[in-house]
Amino acid sequence: MGTSGLQAKLASVWPLLDERTRRLIAANEARALGRGGIADVSRACGLSRKAIAKGIQEIDAGTALPPGRVRRPGAGRKKITEHDPRLADALERLIEPDTRGDPETPLRWTCKSTRTLAAQLTRQRHPISHMKVAQLLHAQGYSLQGNRKTEEGRGHPDRDAQFRHINTQVKRTLARGAPVISVDTKKKELVGNYANAGRQWLPAKKPVQVQGHDFPGPDVPRAYPYGVYDIDRNRGFVNVGTDHDTAAFAVASIRGWWRHEGRRLYPGAKDILITADAGGSNGSRLRLWKLELQRLADETGLSITVCHIPPGTSKWNKIEHRLFSFISSNWRGEPLRDYETIVKLISRTATATGLQVTCRLDRRKYPTGRKVTDEEMRRVHLERHKFHGDWNYTIRPRTMAK
Repeated sequence: MGTSGLQAKLASVWPLLDERTRRLIAANEARALGRGGIADVSRACGLSRKAIAKGIQEIDAGTALPPGRVRRPGAGRKKITEHDPRLADALERLIEPDTRGDPETPLRWTCKSTRTLAAQLTRQRHPISHMKVAQLLHAQGYSLQGNRKTEEGRGHPDRDAQFRHINTQVKRTLARGAPVISVDTKKKELVGNYANAGRQWLPAKKPVQVQGHDFPGPDVPRAYPYGVYDIDRNRGFVNVGTDHDTAAFAVASIRGWWRHEGRRLYPGAKDILITADAGGSNGSRLRLWKLELQRLADETGLSITVCHIPPGTSKWNKIEHRLFSFISSNWRGEPLRDYETIVKLISRTATATGLQVTCRLDRRKYPTGRKVTDEEMRRVHLERHKFHGDWNYTIRPRTMAK
């Protein structure tokens, strides 16, 4: 039988066979053809001569493989991570520097392609192709994501430079043993028997009954959870307000964190670094925010440095995915019927990585409409950083700490 005849014979069944079956059938045909059979079969079916010779050895030896296997254990090319055991860690450092103690990094906010990552790894003496980088990323739990509606505005041209500035400030502050906190107000919540997003495990066909609509009037109470996340110690402090989310409330929450646990955890601290959104109650343009921080600096004797997350990137604030996401997961599907329930659910939030959360209820009044005069602003000891002083500044105490 010539090569063309052998091709015709194998064509109908070849696509239906697995690797081992193809190898054995090709080997059997080669044995039947005798001298030159391996070369003829190789040309007919496309298998390499080495694979066919290996199949002949298997037939002659009568070896059997465990069910479901097409190769004996250990056969085949070794994984690239076995040849280069440090490759996975090198890639992880490029993608997730926080896992190595880097609390802020510009890589979080710049989209690096697999080709760029492959080039960087190769320069670090880990030669690899961009295709293999993609495979390793999938193996480490990453996936190619589409866009989500998380940006609040257009990207600022200095966005990445600001994140690099934050990265530098955070590392320097942590190296001194001083506190670094990420702050923000979580989404305000309706207080009452209203539906809460998510599902929870309950007895079959016994869902929690809630109101059929959630369009309450202004008389329905709201909760304003303001969070303070300690980046170095993986601890959260949440102040649940009942009035308004103002700058005075934001700084009162930071003051509560300092009095409750900050001064105990950092007894020798002389300064503190705050990373905050550029808008909201802790916005970079808000005069009241800076005036209230001056009062806090005067009370504590701390120099307070603030670095604002660039506009349109608030979802990258550490507190969003290190604290608020776990709070939302913890109370999913649970109606927030009263303030005590909210405080209890937040306080119970914990993670396998050791996150601990303290929560308190703040029933004080924080009226809106407070105007800060030019004279009051002149008394604020504010030093703007050379880079984007509107986003980065330090407020120093005017008096000795009480």
